[in-house]
Amino acid sequence: MAGRRSVPALVERHRLAARLSTAVSRLDPAPATPCAVVDLDAFDANAADLVARAGGTPIRVASKSLRVPALVRRALARDGFAGVLGYTLREALWLVEEGVSDDVVVAYPTVDRPALRRLTSSPSAAGAVTIMVDDVAHLDVVDSVRSSKAVPVRVAIDVDAGLQAPGGVHVGPKRSPLRSAEATVALARAVVERPGFALVGVMTYEGQVAGVPDSVPGQAPRMAVVRRIKQASLAQLRERRAAVAAGIAELADLSFFNAGGSGSIAESAADPSVTEVTAGSGLLVPGLFDHYRSFTPRPAAFLGAPVTRRPGPGVATVHGGGYTASGPAGPDRQVLPWAPPGLELTALEAAGEVQTPLVGPGADLLRIGDLVWFRHAKSGEPFEHTDVAHLLAGDRVVDTVVTYRGAGQAFG
Repeated sequence: MAGRRSVPALVERHRLAARLSTAVSRLDPAPATPCAVVDLDAFDANAADLVARAGGTPIRVASKSLRVPALVRRALARDGFAGVLGYTLREALWLVEEGVSDDVVVAYPTVDRPALRRLTSSPSAAGAVTIMVDDVAHLDVVDSVRSSKAVPVRVAIDVDAGLQAPGGVHVGPKRSPLRSAEATVALARAVVERPGFALVGVMTYEGQVAGVPDSVPGQAPRMAVVRRIKQASLAQLRERRAAVAAGIAELADLSFFNAGGSGSIAESAADPSVTEVTAGSGLLVPGLFDHYRSFTPRPAAFLGAPVTRRPGPGVATVHGGGYTASGPAGPDRQVLPWAPPGLELTALEAAGEVQTPLVGPGADLLRIGDLVWFRHAKSGEPFEHTDVAHLLAGDRVVDTVVTYRGAGQAFG
């Protein structure tokens, strides 16, 4: 984050540590650790920023990046947000049953047969949930479990949105095999002609644009390359999306054409083929979203872990902390000791499941029992480690709400 080591930024992080720690110290009973806190002021400011960048294009909430039903509801209650992008079918069914949303698109293909049986046996669920496909085999799995085709299954097609570079090089997430309009339209025709299915949407997630920082300090040459890749991707995608939209229009009237992520809201919304964009991480702003040119990050989610040891000068050890993010292993997937400032992970131990030693000038200011506040590298994942999230407004916890885990749900 630009200016994270400036004097005003350091002062602000000291204030944040005091605000978070004081707020949770007032809770009775004292919260278990790790203690998850979401700053609603930052959350709401981030939501407003996303809506502004979307420029009137509806934003679908990415539940994977929240995993707290109350936060999903809070986002959906704001003008500019509509519907949920879920990550498993079981999760989608649960969100519908809980009344969180009546419009959930599952972002990934599913072969979860028990969940598909639930979907196909419930007209209300089938009307609220859209599953993702990129292969006829996904349709075969649905047909293998249902007893009737009277209620159509809502289907969206996931189109690869990676950059197709010269020499057959593919830049972007390895998602869909559908890399051309012709292949996409062929699958769309198969869906439309197959009894018991309704083609309602298309998804194009350009992870190489939305999920890659492009303004990391000290990496100017690499960032220049990243920005060129992003520009080339957006130009190529604009043509591919237009061809896909035109081809499918001859077969079906789509309800949505989804694109983007928190890091590419404005760019995706500007594409005339796109009818909705997706955001989730931009509401909480994890560590991986610190260095984007397109927006100013306001971290909103924090995990507090208590100091349990002082092994020596310049060292403080907290209990837990080993919440490494998914994705390619590397330093950027580690948690960030954030508040108070002046703390770093050690190269030898990093963040551990049971204990995490922290070094730096801030360590000598800590006493046993003090809380150190971490930011996770990715959004949503830290809530797999806690049953509740404490919602902070100003300097007070105004509510304590369950996470997916606290509700007894685990969606893998």
